[in-house]
Amino acid sequence: MIPPADAVPPVRHPEAPVPGELLGAHYEHCFGCGEAQPHGLHLEARAGEGVRVTAEFTVKPAHQGAPGLAHGGVLASALDETLGSLNWLLRTIAVTGRLETDFVRPVPVDTVLHLQAEVTAVAGRKIFSSAVGRIGGPDGPVAVRADALFIEVKVDHFIDNGRPEEIRAAMSDPDQIRRARAFEVNP
Repeated sequence: MIPPADAVPPVRHPEAPVPGELLGAHYEHCFGCGEAQPHGLHLEARAGEGVRVTAEFTVKPAHQGAPGLAHGGVLASALDETLGSLNWLLRTIAVTGRLETDFVRPVPVDTVLHLQAEVTAVAGRKIFSSAVGRIGGPDGPVAVRADALFIEVKVDHFIDNGRPEEIRAAMSDPDQIRRARAFEVNP
């Protein structure tokens, strides 16, 4: 995706997690990062330098499409979750507006996919980013790539559109930090 001519370089928020810090799950029921999802990705992302993150995701048997290989939709979900984690570094609530994915090579079950993502530009409410997933380590062969457009939204986006019982449960969590984090990134 090509940002518009008036796009500016991204600026890491001064209160963003420090480089190397594990970001943790933003919501325990999130398919991408939540611990409460038995067949979820359980993706773990870490803050990087600038407006970058790294993440790892292990392809489990429940994630396969063709026998012994990761399902393409699951790989797209891993890319989306990693790209969504970038919003933590901007301290922005945003949702995926567009995700373009290239599948370069098959990813076998039991493989650890090493993901790297960065915000490339910001134009108003639009956040442009890209990611790459590699097999065998951070410098291994490229398996998947993605470019994404995230759109900054207000928390009302989730409150107005989510299922009321989950919204109530998240909003009534006595832990203020968990309550706020549930709405911080693309669910």
